[in-house]
Amino acid sequence: MSVTHAPAAVDVLRRQDPEMAEIVLGEGERQASTLQLIAAENFTSPAVLAALGSPLANKYAEGYPGARHHGGCEIVDVAERLAVERAKALFGAEHANVQSHSGSSAVLAAYAALLRPGDTVLALGLPYGGHLTHGSPANFSGRWFDFVPYGVDAETGLIDYEQVRTLARSHRPKAIVCGSISYPRHIDYAFFREVADEAGAALIADAAHPIGLVAGGAAPSPVPYADVVCATTHKVLRGPRGGMLLCGHELAERVDRAVFPFTQAGAQMNTIAAKAVAFGEAATPAFSAYAHQVVANARVLARRLAEQGLAVTTGGTDTHLITVDPAPLGLDGRAARGLLAAAGIVLDCCALPHADARGLRLGTAAVTTQGMREQEMPGVAALVGSVLRGQVEGKRAREEVRELATAFPPYPG
Repeated sequence: MSVTHAPAAVDVLRRQDPEMAEIVLGEGERQASTLQLIAAENFTSPAVLAALGSPLANKYAEGYPGARHHGGCEIVDVAERLAVERAKALFGAEHANVQSHSGSSAVLAAYAALLRPGDTVLALGLPYGGHLTHGSPANFSGRWFDFVPYGVDAETGLIDYEQVRTLARSHRPKAIVCGSISYPRHIDYAFFREVADEAGAALIADAAHPIGLVAGGAAPSPVPYADVVCATTHKVLRGPRGGMLLCGHELAERVDRAVFPFTQAGAQMNTIAAKAVAFGEAATPAFSAYAHQVVANARVLARRLAEQGLAVTTGGTDTHLITVDPAPLGLDGRAARGLLAAAGIVLDCCALPHADARGLRLGTAAVTTQGMREQEMPGVAALVGSVLRGQVEGKRAREEVRELATAFPPYPG
């Protein structure tokens, strides 16, 4: 039986829908027996899972506490107010909106609050780690706004801050976005605030990846600098899949109206309750220790991957994520990901700055939640290296990965 679900819940599902029960149990087994190195994933706590599966899932609650479009919201109003107050306290924000269904919907709401279609926006280019919502032509952002991309230095892989300043002066954007899905270093939010003020632009921080580290005091906070901070509540934060926005009092009403009624309707009250649980957990000394351990693990893993022959971008990491180029081993990112997946090592491809081929993106949040520390990271790197070099055949590699993963169950007992 999967250790990711309570026996009673599994028994109910087996009786009602045995086909789906097997799917759920199979996913639990997959998570517990493979190495989860996707930088955007984590394991929630049992308390977060309990809130997600609670009766709050039944409640329709369009609107905000005290101003709902449905009756019977007295209890869920308390849950949302608790989530908001905990988010504000955790991040030192004047206002928090916890209704966004995802990080992308949070970014959409930020744009809706601050921009109009056709406005110019400066953001990290997609080839350098920008998100789909930062101007992809396949996304609403690229279709509705005029995005001007900035990049990274070809030698260091670090954000080209002087290019940011030059582009802001020449294009006078309505907003500047700082944030990335694959930038492993801290972002200089104070610099972006300075440039935004000089250009007369709003500053939007897309902190989907580092926000959990911010909560644990392991990364600088964008809250004092950005007009609006967009974030996810999963990833390092270890909450449910969802989004949130943080801002000052002066933008609170615009942000709230951008979420509801402009971009989405009914709030998912079970998810909001689970967010409140995660915010409460993130306010503890134990979570702070966890966040710092995530970074310590990532730094060791980056160093050891370099020793295995992979080219580590920016020379290392300040955060939970690492990006590497497997080209020195004669592979591109997609081929490398496939080999590793066959061995039970789960990670992502990513764009590599100033390169045609794709690389690999890894993260240490999930394995750290499982209890792995610095001493386990050389073994993880060795597994990656041996698989990519073809030094261990598939079945044996899979057995070694399973042995390591099952030694650190995500939900012990």
